[in-house]
Amino acid sequence: MIKLIEKIEGEAKLNFSFDKDKKIDFVGIEFFSTRNIENILQNKPALDALVINPRVCGICGHAHLIATAQALESCYKNIEIPNNAKILRELTLNFEIIQNHFKWFYLTILPLLGDRQHLLKATTPSQTIAKAIATIGGQYPHTSYAIVGGVACDITMIDILKVQNLIDEVMKYFETNLVIAQSDELLECDNIEKILTKKGDLSTALSNIKQNSWEYLGKSYDRFIVFGQNSYFDGGKSIKTRVTHNLNIDDIKEQVNKNSHAKNVTYKDKYYEVGPLSRAMLKKTPLIKDSHRRYGDSIFSRILARVCEIPQLLKHSKILLNELDLDEPFFVEPKTDISKISGSGYGCVEAARGTLLHKVKLKNGIIEEYEIITPTQWNLSNGTKNNLGISQKAMVGLKDIDLAQLIFKSFDVCSVCTTH
Repeated sequence: MIKLIEKIEGEAKLNFSFDKDKKIDFVGIEFFSTRNIENILQNKPALDALVINPRVCGICGHAHLIATAQALESCYKNIEIPNNAKILRELTLNFEIIQNHFKWFYLTILPLLGDRQHLLKATTPSQTIAKAIATIGGQYPHTSYAIVGGVACDITMIDILKVQNLIDEVMKYFETNLVIAQSDELLECDNIEKILTKKGDLSTALSNIKQNSWEYLGKSYDRFIVFGQNSYFDGGKSIKTRVTHNLNIDDIKEQVNKNSHAKNVTYKDKYYEVGPLSRAMLKKTPLIKDSHRRYGDSIFSRILARVCEIPQLLKHSKILLNELDLDEPFFVEPKTDISKISGSGYGCVEAARGTLLHKVKLKNGIIEEYEIITPTQWNLSNGTKNNLGISQKAMVGLKDIDLAQLIFKSFDVCSVCTTH
């Protein structure tokens, strides 16, 4: 049976096969269009990537910009990135993640749970936090303010106050819609049952899942990985609850899939889940640890982790704002012009859906090779019956195609970003 998956970023095709008990025993995942961004970048001047790459995706363009800037900067033997620039890059990336989380919850998850009356609730917080990105980056989407050596902006105290107010607006929206409670109560909570007693759209969604006895569905390998560490996210891998922090970027492998334009991605030849649940497992977030203890790496835990990341990042963003020093630089010009740079490097950030990796090879400032590994490639790798990808394993064993679609979309599919 073939199911065309729409109402995602782009389209995907799922090819279901069933065993004698009419249970799904395999799901072939196919992304059937591509824009060849990696090939377009070849033989282009290095700085062109800062303009082209934010257009890889209309949703996570900022994550691609930051990963590009990092990749180009890592080709230098010696380059200084001011602390103010690092803070602003992290802030705007936080805001883009937050915007994505609101849209995913209200536009993707709630409708699949039968609730279509709250679709417009994604609009207000998304627009509000986008203003914060534009205040720093000058525009949104497709911001190009991150450049080699820092950022091309010099914000003022008025800008900082404006961004603080926008953060407060979004936090208030969260506390009066998603979970009707003070955000600190949610952030400090370590018992999922307490959250289910609260009013709000999150508890309604999770209660719906439990009423349908779906809370244990959507489990995969219980393997998590995070590469894009910063001042908030911890890098490392977690297998069940055993966490290790030493990762080698060279152990990430891509494999071409003859049935799809999306490549398979593994770490040490194993599939790992990326995204908010992975980040929460690495940070040992109390509430997510309790959910994982009860329900494992299920759709329940996956939804909870993503929504709960919103107030976490909002609170941390206010801390970052306070660390800005307007007397310090936002950009330091590299000592060597990029036209004279030959070398290779990579940039890695956490996007809304998980780890995003950019690799580049330069010769005299010209791009010889460029490789992009997106979160969807990690989560939606098209394995085999004997070695299933993350989302494939999460769907195997189900009988209901519509339920399989809910599990599939819980990974927040982005075929446009993936088929670059």
